[in-house]
Amino acid sequence: MRHRIIVLGAGYTGAIAAGRLAKRLRREDVAITLVNAEPDFVERVRMHQVAAGQDLKPRPLDEMFAGTGVQLRLAEVTGVDVERKTVAVTDGNGAEELLPYDTLVYALGSGWNAQGVPGTVEHAYEIAGRAGALRLRERLARLDAGRTVVVVGGGLTGLEAATEFAEARPDLHIALAVRDGLGDWLSPKGREHLWKVLGKLGVTVHEHTVVTGVEADRVVTADGRAIPAAVTVWTTGFAVHPIAGATALEVSATGQIAVDGTMRSVSHPDVYAVGDAAMVMGPGDKPLRMSCASGTPTAWQAADAIAARLTGRKLPNTSIRYLNQCISLGRKEGLIQYVTADDRAVQAVLTGRLAAVYKEVICKSAAWSVANPTLGLPARRRRVTWEQARAGSAVQAPA
Repeated sequence: MRHRIIVLGAGYTGAIAAGRLAKRLRREDVAITLVNAEPDFVERVRMHQVAAGQDLKPRPLDEMFAGTGVQLRLAEVTGVDVERKTVAVTDGNGAEELLPYDTLVYALGSGWNAQGVPGTVEHAYEIAGRAGALRLRERLARLDAGRTVVVVGGGLTGLEAATEFAEARPDLHIALAVRDGLGDWLSPKGREHLWKVLGKLGVTVHEHTVVTGVEADRVVTADGRAIPAAVTVWTTGFAVHPIAGATALEVSATGQIAVDGTMRSVSHPDVYAVGDAAMVMGPGDKPLRMSCASGTPTAWQAADAIAARLTGRKLPNTSIRYLNQCISLGRKEGLIQYVTADDRAVQAVLTGRLAAVYKEVICKSAAWSVANPTLGLPARRRRVTWEQARAGSAVQAPA
């Protein structure tokens, strides 16, 4: 019998984990199933570009995994039973099925977080996924010149969205509502460049502005102001997929699965969590932020740990650290903020056209790593014996 590995979600982390496992292990020994609701890989870091009207190259998952031995299952995950070790799915025709597993890689990630602000669900747009980005794209395309688009949230997503929209639609008035100071986590040089680019693009910035309500034609702030908004784009953070919180898995207050250094669940050793779905402690004992930069190395770590446990090899012991934060500011400008291992800004930055090219290379590299998740791995797959397969799904002390 082959050891059954199910990977839930084919975003950056799930797809990388599945491909890396396929390279590490022999298909005669393991059956790897990748479950995803959509047939294409979604470049989530480019959703602001999609919303601005740009077309991305299609990346069909069946083509990306052709010849790897990974079985693609197009279905929506509706539940996980970690005691019975099954995953409930529903396919596009509404047919329901239970998929049994020996090892589960949970990579369902995160989505839009409306944060309970009144009117947000009814009136705001989001770009956390392709469906939301396409919906916003259609709305912006119908928006007359001179109208105002308010982007709420001054994090990386908000900055990239506001600048992308301003560059693509100079006929619109783009405003950015920021809870604290604009780019207050950046170095002085980084903030200076950010202000410069936003000024050049004509973006209005509302600093220290807490939005407490969204209406059809405006946003309302905590200090009683009303900012006109023909379109409101909500980018104030992400919320993890709720399925993990409905299981017996140990999760954090944010709903992320508690894991050890190998991305293995601390409560259910048959389950591994990667990316936004995992509560991973990084340098300085700080949780890793939800991002592609954090998620990719967790996928590597989980895949290598699973392969090591199944083949009796040495467990990986690689620390996850940050190097920089890459921010696109439209297609012609960018900001690369270099950071410490625990994600604190240092003085060094890269700006301008070179930074925009750097960010584009990072985005292309992220997509390439999904289609080619085996860079640097030995060509020879490790064999899994029956005894090792059984031991790999048994309770072991965290590494």
